[in-house]
Amino acid sequence: MITLSSRETSPSRIPGAGGDSEPASPGHLLLEGPSGRAAASMTAPEGAPSGADERPSSRFRGDIEGLRAVAVGLVLLYHAGVSFLPGGFVGVDVFFVISGFLITTQLVSEMGRTGTISLVRFYARRAKRLLPAAGIVLLVTAVLARFFIPSTRWNEIGGDIVGSALYVVNWRFADRSVDYLAEDSQPSPVQHFWSLAVEEQFYLVWPLLILAAIVVAKMMRRGRKPTLWVGLALVIIPSFAWSLSETANVPARAYFETTTRMWELGIGAAVALAAGAFTRLPRGLAIGVGWGGLTAIAAAGLLITTETPWPGYAAALPTIGAAAVIAAGFSVTRGGPASLLALRPLRWIGGLSYSLYLWHWPLLVAATAYLGGLSTTRGLIVAGVSIIPAWLTARAVENPLRHSAAIARSSRLALSMGVNFTLVGVAAGLVLLLGVTASQAPAGAVAQGAAVLGDKPRDAPAGAVVDHVAWMTPTPAEAAADVPAAYADGCQQVTNKTEVATCEYGDRGGQVDVAVVGDSKMVQWMPALQPIAEQNGWHVVTYFKSACAFSLATTRYDGKPYQSCRDWTDEVRRRLKSDPPDFVITSQGQGNALDAGGKETQKAMTAGLRGAWSELTSLGTKVVVVADNAPPGINVYECVEKNPEKLSACAFDRARYAGSAAPTQHLAVKGQPNVRIVDLFDAICPAERCAPVIGNVLVYRQGSHITATYVKSLTAQLAAALSKAKLPATYQPGAS
Repeated sequence: MITLSSRETSPSRIPGAGGDSEPASPGHLLLEGPSGRAAASMTAPEGAPSGADERPSSRFRGDIEGLRAVAVGLVLLYHAGVSFLPGGFVGVDVFFVISGFLITTQLVSEMGRTGTISLVRFYARRAKRLLPAAGIVLLVTAVLARFFIPSTRWNEIGGDIVGSALYVVNWRFADRSVDYLAEDSQPSPVQHFWSLAVEEQFYLVWPLLILAAIVVAKMMRRGRKPTLWVGLALVIIPSFAWSLSETANVPARAYFETTTRMWELGIGAAVALAAGAFTRLPRGLAIGVGWGGLTAIAAAGLLITTETPWPGYAAALPTIGAAAVIAAGFSVTRGGPASLLALRPLRWIGGLSYSLYLWHWPLLVAATAYLGGLSTTRGLIVAGVSIIPAWLTARAVENPLRHSAAIARSSRLALSMGVNFTLVGVAAGLVLLLGVTASQAPAGAVAQGAAVLGDKPRDAPAGAVVDHVAWMTPTPAEAAADVPAAYADGCQQVTNKTEVATCEYGDRGGQVDVAVVGDSKMVQWMPALQPIAEQNGWHVVTYFKSACAFSLATTRYDGKPYQSCRDWTDEVRRRLKSDPPDFVITSQGQGNALDAGGKETQKAMTAGLRGAWSELTSLGTKVVVVADNAPPGINVYECVEKNPEKLSACAFDRARYAGSAAPTQHLAVKGQPNVRIVDLFDAICPAERCAPVIGNVLVYRQGSHITATYVKSLTAQLAAALSKAKLPATYQPGAS
């Protein structure tokens, strides 16, 4: 089966962290020669006089066209689910090298002819080459999403389309990859645009550095090449160093960042600058270098997996391999890899690579959503079918616009056309985003949520599973955004940072100091805790970190010991011990921790919790633990979207409670003076089958998290439970 749970969507899907993956790469950088093919120019030997050292020759590089076909083929086969290519995503790295080489050749050639480069003409060429096809694909993708992808995802996808049209979507995906709230995110149909964004951001910087090199060379009365090499080194060296660091520390985010990828484009640029030297390679050496490079690319596709930290040092294999293939082609064709890569079928695929790259992924995602999954065979069929719109786009849009005499004469016209196609993409995303309709209850209707269960929720008739409700809030499309305000307030620290972020709620001058500590399972209770704090004069300070239990034990996150959690916890402990609050309210979603042997056990977490709590109780602080709720095991709100007339299909067994952190929490509380536990699971799951909707309120959002709306409906029950735990807590609905 092909799975579209790509490596970009969550930390667990990033290389080095396990899971599936989805990288993609553009094959879209074509130098526009008179023939409309990739006229990759070669530069003259280094050391030639300034002004004559970058004169291009017009030999068509069919091997580069074929290399582009190899790269896009790796990506398509990988996305189709072909199992023998676990590293097919390295096509992105090959494309980055090709891109850096071709564009630098173009810029350096212009510099050699004119003594400078025109930024206006440079961006006009890119606008007419890239933006029309991209705008059309984004428009069609929005239509596909509207008809084939559940509305629960329209908001997110609409934003992705806007970000793609503006070539900043890679940073959106980078943020999402470390966003604990995005744990249920599915691959976006425009996920492949991240690499396009990386390239365009690189080309905001690189031409400016070339212009700076020209100025410096004139001031120092030196040749341009040395200053260009210095400028390139200022790109490659810091970017590679950052790639190593970021990949080791935050691989999920590193995958998308422009700063971790610029060195790969820089390697391609270096090949362009050193072209003169490569023309003098001995034939035998050039043949060996070329085939060695192609072998390195193949080895990367066959041997690299999603377990490999990426990009980092491992990305050097396909990157240097691609550079070697291009370099070898300067001095030898017959007998080298060019004899294979320049074959007509490969050149034909290479010529379609940009459009083919744009089209294949949205079609795969839409087909997966519509069919509920794709086998490898079906994945290959969809990838193959994408050649049709790719060919039509290249023939009817790309080539006519690229070769239009009127557009070629006017940079203003080219830029204007590019802006208009960009606006098409932006508008498509906004229309999809605005297509998410708000829930509308019948006039006079009130969503009661847990209030319909009464004082004894267990087995209350109103909590039984039903197949249909007249209306609900939030709607499935709104569920992912129905989160506590604490997130917008910046109260929760992300997984890769250790700094303690705090927020204050309630009465800042209140007589009862309450610290609320834990992960997102504690944050979810804030919509109920805030009104309780306000009515009872509590001064609340929050300490939240994603996936981080307040415990002395070490947990695992993203396949590794969660060291940033330990560091964060140590600082929170220090603060709480230096100024002990009256109460600490805490919860977490993890029931196990690492023991001395590195095994995850309940015993280790129990000991860690008791250790953290006893430090506080010894200082007079009382601890209240809010028990975790059961994990549904399914994406409840998406299930409700698909089954509005059979909600029972989205119910799950109450017995799943045993798989939550609650049993560990109950065990840790036993025998602990001044530590009490509050468990509202009966009000979340009143029957043997846990209903997805209670009192016209959708209960679940991401994973096992409860919607903010349903938590608000639990405010009275939470206040009563806290009162039994000896907190001064009462609650009157509607009271200020």
